[in-house]
Amino acid sequence: MDTKHLGVNSKLVHAGSVHDAYGSATVPIYQTSTFAFANAQNGADRFAGQADGYIYTRLGNPTIDALERQVAEIENACGAVATSSGMGAVSTLYMALLSQGAHLVGTASVYGPSRGLIEKHFSRFGVTCTFLDTSNLDAVRCAIRPNTRLVYLETPSNPAMIVSDIQAIAAIAHERGCLVAVDNTFASPYLQRPLDLGADVVLHSVTKFINGHADVVGGILAARDEALCKSLRTMMIGLGCNMDPHQAYLVHRGLKTLGIRVERAQATAIRIAQWLEAHPKVEWVRYIGLPSHPQHELAKRQMSGFGSMISFEVKGGLEAGRVLMDNVRLATLAVSLGGVETLVEHPASMTHAGMSPEARLGADITDGLVRYSVGIEDAEDLIADLKQALERV
Repeated sequence: MDTKHLGVNSKLVHAGSVHDAYGSATVPIYQTSTFAFANAQNGADRFAGQADGYIYTRLGNPTIDALERQVAEIENACGAVATSSGMGAVSTLYMALLSQGAHLVGTASVYGPSRGLIEKHFSRFGVTCTFLDTSNLDAVRCAIRPNTRLVYLETPSNPAMIVSDIQAIAAIAHERGCLVAVDNTFASPYLQRPLDLGADVVLHSVTKFINGHADVVGGILAARDEALCKSLRTMMIGLGCNMDPHQAYLVHRGLKTLGIRVERAQATAIRIAQWLEAHPKVEWVRYIGLPSHPQHELAKRQMSGFGSMISFEVKGGLEAGRVLMDNVRLATLAVSLGGVETLVEHPASMTHAGMSPEARLGADITDGLVRYSVGIEDAEDLIADLKQALERV
């Protein structure tokens, strides 16, 4: 079915789906490692391997292909490459685009492992990097060097909720001969389409909003240029970080409900953010749907909604953050985000506890910062949960 003319929710349901020989209404799980070649015994008129078709699941699989077509359609990409994890997508991107002597410019408050992979590992092979506040266009312009090959953005960023101007940065980077990749995990393709704004590659940890049910780990890359997409796929195959067919089935299924999940969660998120902003034990709230957010107007321009991720600072620093974590009841104390259940975490004592206080501050992670991923529960129940927990701080 041609779905290009359909609305986003219709695309989410129908894009990528192809009925099999039995007319299955959903994409079947082709849980196989290998595929049989045709030969003369079953009527083939060419030698085995010369005809089009599937060979080995690391190279391609009908279930994985369905998900890749689905995401490519929604992101307005020429193609997509699914990987076994979000970091598999990041690794594929870096390996495909960065060689010895290359330089990367990136968002300072990007997902920690995405930054660590460059600083701790790619640096061993002569790749250098500059991480900065990419909401500052002058800083981005000054950071680009003659050997810069990639500008890597995360917007909104994790967990500082900084919004970067994709269109403006793409223009700056392309003028200097650099490619632009955007980690779109926090926004999802329902709220933001970086390729339409000039980016060359978009990536997601599909573990988060795209799958939406906290039962799958996976990643995906989508590119607007066919040659670039081919190079990403070649690298993924070489690295061996392909997605499993059962993973792909679950993500394809989860993606169908992305729109209704995002709409429900962000309607609740704005109510919680407004309540937190008025709370005496909260220093500040970073939710891009609040007029107080420094990039609120930019978010209105480049996104179709504000999502369901909130960061806020509890008065009392590190200990206050710990006390809050010890007293939430409805929200689940856990890393990750984007599921139907609300998750809460305190980076300074959890995900970023291994960093020095100075390094955390450099990434805009203060001691009292709390990251709150709003799910689809009732807003009144979530606010009541936060209220009783903050009373103990």
